[in-house]
Amino acid sequence: MNSARIPLLTVFGIALGLIGGCAAWGLLHLIGLITNLALYHRWGWELPPTATLNPGPEVILVAMAGAILVAMMAKVAPIIRGHGLPEAMESVLLRQSRIAPVTAILKPLSAAVAIGTGGPFGAEGPIIVTGGATGSLLGQLIPVSPAERKILLAAGAAAGMSATFGAPLASVVLAFELLLFEFSRRALLPVATAAAVAGGMHYLLIASGPLFVVPDHSIEGLTSLPPYAVLGLLCGLLAVVVVRGLLLVEEAFRRSGIPEFWHPAIGALGFASVGLLVPRALGVGYDVIGDLLLARMGLTTVLVLLLAKLVAWWIALGSGTSGGTLAPMLIVGSAFGSALALVTNEWTPLEVTATGFALVAMAATFGAAAGASLTSIVFVFELTQDYRIVLPLIVATVLADLVSAALLHDTLMTEKLTRRGVRVVRDYQADPFARSHVAQVMTSPALTVSEDESMEFVLRFVAEGPHSAYPVVDAEGRCVGIISRTDLLALEAGGPATAGEIASRDVVTVRPRDSVSRAMELLLEESVEHLPVVDDRSYVVGMCTRTDILRARTVQISEEERQAPPLLDAIVSRGARMRM
Repeated sequence: MNSARIPLLTVFGIALGLIGGCAAWGLLHLIGLITNLALYHRWGWELPPTATLNPGPEVILVAMAGAILVAMMAKVAPIIRGHGLPEAMESVLLRQSRIAPVTAILKPLSAAVAIGTGGPFGAEGPIIVTGGATGSLLGQLIPVSPAERKILLAAGAAAGMSATFGAPLASVVLAFELLLFEFSRRALLPVATAAAVAGGMHYLLIASGPLFVVPDHSIEGLTSLPPYAVLGLLCGLLAVVVVRGLLLVEEAFRRSGIPEFWHPAIGALGFASVGLLVPRALGVGYDVIGDLLLARMGLTTVLVLLLAKLVAWWIALGSGTSGGTLAPMLIVGSAFGSALALVTNEWTPLEVTATGFALVAMAATFGAAAGASLTSIVFVFELTQDYRIVLPLIVATVLADLVSAALLHDTLMTEKLTRRGVRVVRDYQADPFARSHVAQVMTSPALTVSEDESMEFVLRFVAEGPHSAYPVVDAEGRCVGIISRTDLLALEAGGPATAGEIASRDVVTVRPRDSVSRAMELLLEESVEHLPVVDDRSYVVGMCTRTDILRARTVQISEEERQAPPLLDAIVSRGARMRM
């Protein structure tokens, strides 16, 4: 992409940040309104704490009514089912980042209905998809390339998340880990701009401080890492349980034989029944996370909440209704960490911080389950603005990721895509074609034909030679054209007599210092098979073909193969020489 386009995309990023901020404010207030009307039977825009909820049997009817409304919306826009991020990823990978405009309206509306009627979800997934749909819509209204439309989609998604939580850094990281499938300057600037502007909108419209307040505690240093390392390993196992449990519930719904339209209603019956027993398992539950971080709950309460939230979320999301994964995962993770801290302090001589364990566990569990470890580290840090926990946060999250990666083939975000036959590559590597030069892969010296050679010589030379095309040079060795077998087959009797008369003068060349990526572009754009490699004075120094270009990938593969350590290899070789 032309670098001149980056400022234009950055301007669009500003617009998407403003839109994302307004959309997040509207969604949160809409969820608050529906929650107050449906569950508390009063008027209000602010999201009430779940600690004040005392539901009766009518909560089941309310939840099922909301689920039926969501199912009706899903008939119009199927992408609104679930948390939506796999569908956004699929649109990037398969549909040139095109998302139907109706998604920008129905996704937040369906999520507000589902959450407001008791669904155990967060608002982050729907607003990310809403922002992404807005960016995609902008990219469908203005003349941009599919690659640029992908950047606008990611910028809109980052804006939505940043505006909801006031976490611009985590929003940028999320866009790169789950949506962009590239890391480049052309993507970073618009996405970062959108997230920054949306983060400013969060502070202006929603809140000015961290989402979660943690009590004062000492900096967790090197000596505190072993317990957190064990916590990370256990969180990896929890992530495996979370993912596989959800997949089992989804599979049960798919094999039930019940029409898909009724799945959300059945799911609502399930999670609302759980909510009758444990009311704090319903709704968004940000206040629940706050209480866990402040260690306000006893062990029994924490364990009951952990199990109830997990089961309610499995049933709700597995049924295909609309809602986010982040808030439920944070509750499950923080409850798990809090429970482990309470058990450790009660039954072992160790003394650990309940707040620290809860904070670290929610990042490690979400990162391992979603395959977005870096996002979870930065996200939890921004939510609390607590630098003191960063070291154990990194250690535990990395270990949790290692455990889950060893035991899971797919994450929460990729399983659905894998089932549809879409392969998601999570590892970013340097492009071997961009970092290699033509001089490294070209065939040298090149076989050339003098422009004065006779027709008979040219025919014999091309027929016996290993290639199908050869550069034609003048008396001083400068490239003046190229002869291919196709040119010779097109000759007629009594035609040209010398190579210079036969040669195509409109020859496409490359320089030794050009990238292999540039050579590949020329081969495709000009529909040629061979590129003479010339120096600054047009002297032929080599030939580059499609086969030569593949050598760049061969070099990368050889660099990834395990080899003997260079220092050890040198010592062994020296010892062998001394024995001789």
